[in-house]
Amino acid sequence: MAKIDSEIQQDVLRELSWDPRVKATEIGVEVDRGVVTLTGTVSSWAKRMAALQAAHRVAGVLDVANDVTVKLGSDLVRTDTEIAQAVRRTLEWDVLVPHERIQSTVSKGWVTLEGNVDAWAAREDAERAVESLVGVHGVTNKIAVFAATAVQPETVREAIEEALERRAEREAKRIKVDVTPAGAVTLTGQVRSWAEKRATLAAARFAPGVQTVEDHLEIDPWR
Repeated sequence: MAKIDSEIQQDVLRELSWDPRVKATEIGVEVDRGVVTLTGTVSSWAKRMAALQAAHRVAGVLDVANDVTVKLGSDLVRTDTEIAQAVRRTLEWDVLVPHERIQSTVSKGWVTLEGNVDAWAAREDAERAVESLVGVHGVTNKIAVFAATAVQPETVREAIEEALERRAEREAKRIKVDVTPAGAVTLTGQVRSWAEKRATLAAARFAPGVQTVEDHLEIDPWR
């Protein structure tokens, strides 16, 4: 039986209360036909993302509009130079990130990452490394993925489909995977939840040779 909006709202509020990274009292929650809107003010970009992740974990949630704003306390304010220096040190210390191939720009606390890496996992690792730094208002990830070897579409497609069978066996037959010689993947079909959608996207993004992933997956909890 499908949840009504008020039930989803209460479940999101409970999930926010359960997550120690955020304070539920800082976040407002509205729901309209399964679409959740988050409002309020938090003290870091990491908390803003934690609230988004908490809402997506709730069954019945189709989409989330994250209108939560970041307002740093006086003890958390850093200059752009200090943030840029912290970003560089963080990237250098992270063994999963090819820091010498990544550049950052900081403007009013907002970090923009650019450069190129060999795999989508490294792109996400770089963003994850800097988003929780003190003083960061937000992160824009412009890092490009360039495969070191030529892409064989059929090989990439088979790798993704095998990963889908391992991670979301129920969904594998309902998802169509298209791959171009340039390493561009398009996913279409339906999944039951945001968690299954995230697992499906990860299966595609982490496949060798994939450079971009276009997401046309739809969430339908009740199919």
